[in-house]
Amino acid sequence: MNSDISLSSDRGNRFYQGVAATFFANALQAVNFLGDRFLRRSHHSLSTIEDLYRHAMDSAFSVTEAFLVTGAPHASAYYPRDFAWFYPDVLDGETIMDAQDAVRRARLLDKSIRLLLEAVRADVVTTTIVPAGRGRYLGVNYFSRPSDTLLGILAGLQQMISADQKAPFYLAMSQCAHAGRLLLAEYGGDLKRAILKLASELEPFEHDGTSYLLCDASGPRSAATDTRAERRRFVTNACVHTTFVWSVQLGIVDENELKRLLERDLVQYKKDLLRLFGRNGYIRHSLDGPEGPPASSVALDFVSMHCGFWNLNDASERALFAATADLIIAEPRFRIPSTFHFLVSADNPRNKMIHKIAAPAYQGRSSWPTFNVEFADRMLDYDEFSGSDTYRSCAQGILKDIRTATELHGGYQELISEQGLKYRTWAYKGAVAHSWFPRFLSVWRRAYGSPLLQWNE
Repeated sequence: MNSDISLSSDRGNRFYQGVAATFFANALQAVNFLGDRFLRRSHHSLSTIEDLYRHAMDSAFSVTEAFLVTGAPHASAYYPRDFAWFYPDVLDGETIMDAQDAVRRARLLDKSIRLLLEAVRADVVTTTIVPAGRGRYLGVNYFSRPSDTLLGILAGLQQMISADQKAPFYLAMSQCAHAGRLLLAEYGGDLKRAILKLASELEPFEHDGTSYLLCDASGPRSAATDTRAERRRFVTNACVHTTFVWSVQLGIVDENELKRLLERDLVQYKKDLLRLFGRNGYIRHSLDGPEGPPASSVALDFVSMHCGFWNLNDASERALFAATADLIIAEPRFRIPSTFHFLVSADNPRNKMIHKIAAPAYQGRSSWPTFNVEFADRMLDYDEFSGSDTYRSCAQGILKDIRTATELHGGYQELISEQGLKYRTWAYKGAVAHSWFPRFLSVWRRAYGSPLLQWNE
C-alpha cells in the first residue's frame, strides 16, 4: 500500500498499515532486536527438563501477557503463522500441568486469536502485527506478503473450537471451545473474504505445457522460513493449499466457491503441486533458478505443520515424503555431526541483504528444533500408515537430542547453530522459545508411547 490506512475494530483497537506504519514498525523492531542482543542475560539456573518446562509455561502463559509469543526478541511483535507452525496444540491436555495452567493457556489463546480476527476484519492480513501502545497496532510484512498468516489464524481458531475434545478434561477447555465457536460465527464472514482474496491472487505458472497455480510465481511470499528470498517455493504453496482445506473444514468457505476461482477442485490443486515440485521423485524446495544436486534442492520445511499439507495415508504421497526424507537423512551436511539435529538446508539459501549481514544461516545452515519435531511427527505418520517402523528410531533420536539440547542450553531453543551451540551473531541472539515446548512433549509421547513428563494435581 502506498499510503497509511488506519482502521478501527469493533473493540476500539486501531490497525495501521502503509509506508509510515512500516517505517515505525521497522524502527521499533530494530531497537528491540539490538537491545535484546546486547542486554538480555542468560539465566541458566534450572537443569531438569521438568523444571525447565514449568518455567517455560509460567513465562509463555503468564497472566501479564497480552498475546502468545515465542519469546525475546520476538516478544514485542505478533506472528499469526506461529499458531500453525510452532504452537499448534498448546491445549493438548497431557502437556497442561494443572487447572490453573489450563485457564492461563485458554485465556491467552482467546485474547490472541480475537485480536488477529479484529485485524482481518480491518483488512490487515500481514506477516506481523507490531503493538504500538494504547490499542494501536502496525501491520507490516517481513519480508514479503504472507502465505501462512490466515493459516495461523485458522489453526488458533481450530485449537479453541476443539479444546473440549482434549483429555484430561478441564473446565477452561469447555469455555474456550464455546468462545471459539462464537468467534467463528462472529468473524467467519471476514475470514471468508480474506481467504477468497488469497485464492484470487494465485498466479498461473507454465511448465512443460501444463498450467499450474502458484502464490509466488512472480515474487517471493513469506512462510515460516521467511528470510529466504526464493520464488516458487513448495512450502509457501503448501501453506496456501492447507489454508483452503482448513477453511472448508471449518465451514468458512464452500469448496465450490474456491473451485470457481481456482478452476479446479482442491484435490486436483494438490495433485498439481505434488506433480510440479515432485517431478524429480522428491520435493524440490524451490523452482526459482537452475536445478542443483538433489541434496541441495530440498529443505526441511517441506514437512509442513501439524495436520497440514501431507496425507501419508496416500501411497504416492508417502513415496514422495520418503524420498525427500531419505535425502535429508543420508546427507551429512544436513545435520550437526554426531546428532539427529537436522539443519533447515544443506546450503545457505539466497536471502535478503539484511539477513546476510545480521543473521547469516538463520534459516539455512542452522537447526530449528520445531522443524525437527514436525519432521519426527511426519515420520511417525509415515510409519503408522505404512504399517512399518521405518522411521521410528530416527524420530526418537531427533526428540532425544532436542531434550539434551534443551537441558544443556537451559531452555527450549528457537534455533541452534551448525556447531550445536546457541545461535548468536553480532546483531541477533536466538530466542528461548517457551511457547514451542508443548508441541515437543506431544510428539515425544507419540514417539515413545508414554509422556516425558507427568503432572499430579
